[in-house]
Amino acid sequence: MISDINVVPYIDVMLVLLVIFMVAAPLMVQGISVNLPEVSSDALPVENSEPLIISVRSDGSFFLETDATRNQPLTLDEISQEISKILKADKNMQVVIRGDEEVKYEKVMTLMALLQQLGSKNIGLITKPPKSE
Repeated sequence: MISDINVVPYIDVMLVLLVIFMVAAPLMVQGISVNLPEVSSDALPVENSEPLIISVRSDGSFFLETDATRNQPLTLDEISQEISKILKADKNMQVVIRGDEEVKYEKVMTLMALLQQLGSKNIGLITKPPKSE
């Protein structure tokens, strides 16, 4: 009786799974697609918890990056309600804004003023580092 294990089918399955994950990985990008401005700046210090991310698209629509509101545009009133609930639970929650480079300055400043009115003390802006030439 032959007691060898044929591992070739297992290798084939593993290679197919590897190809599937390589193709699917770029599609699993989190958040709303925005073109961040390129600015050289120091990184914000990391707090104990994950920051709350608010994205602003170039058309001025707002997106709150939470499980309940992911990928759904919100008005300022809806964002105000959601953030006030979150800040009641954690007053020191770090809030960062991902604004598209084409968005009007007024939209970002309106959002920052709203966050300050709601009691957020730790507000930041997300940028990407400039490309080195």
